[in-house]
Amino acid sequence: MTASLRFGLLLFPKLTQLDMTGPFEVLSRVPGATVHLVWKTRDPVRADTGLTMIPDTSFADCPPLDVICVPGGPGVAALMEDEEVLAFLRKQAAGARFVTSVCTGALVLGAAGLLRGVRATTHWASHDFLGALGAVPEQGRWVRDGRVVTGGGVTAGIDFALALVAEMVSPEVAQAIQLQIEYAPAPPFDAGSPATAPAGVLAAAKARGAGMRAEREALVARVAARLA
Repeated sequence: MTASLRFGLLLFPKLTQLDMTGPFEVLSRVPGATVHLVWKTRDPVRADTGLTMIPDTSFADCPPLDVICVPGGPGVAALMEDEEVLAFLRKQAAGARFVTSVCTGALVLGAAGLLRGVRATTHWASHDFLGALGAVPEQGRWVRDGRVVTGGGVTAGIDFALALVAEMVSPEVAQAIQLQIEYAPAPPFDAGSPATAPAGVLAAAKARGAGMRAEREALVARVAARLA
């Protein structure tokens, strides 16, 4: 039965919208299920690229969720030290069937203490931060360890969501959704990971992200000290 399934996707300022909208596109097509877009309030939030989205559920009125999902993006920095957000995630995680993330949303799960001893992945540029937050870093498009499922960077959210639907509903429903959204990736370049991207492209990407990485290193150190 899928009528009772409740999925919750966290919205927050400066999230990367595809981290959220990828899984949303899949999960919203599960027959009879409900998808909640959750934030502290129902006020609109702006993604890191400027797209405005509207939460439909606040923390206060969010029902118990079968699946809680935390997307990533620059805005995770604020969430990692936001006790209201971390407490909400811990509360929902306690009763959820699956606790999940996409991209750097894994760092927020780690900051909430939900990745201790758990195999997990995240975006390649932040993968080495997982260990400091108690996780066991593992490379993968998506990684499942018990009831914790973490996706890699951005587009991996579609893969993880399809896998989740196959687990919770059926492989046939997951495949029907994949067909419906015509998810058959055939990118024009083989540059989607550090292992395959040209050296110059990778170096430029790292240079663009150097400032954010330095800030994140300091943030992870603070959070890791608190968790310890």
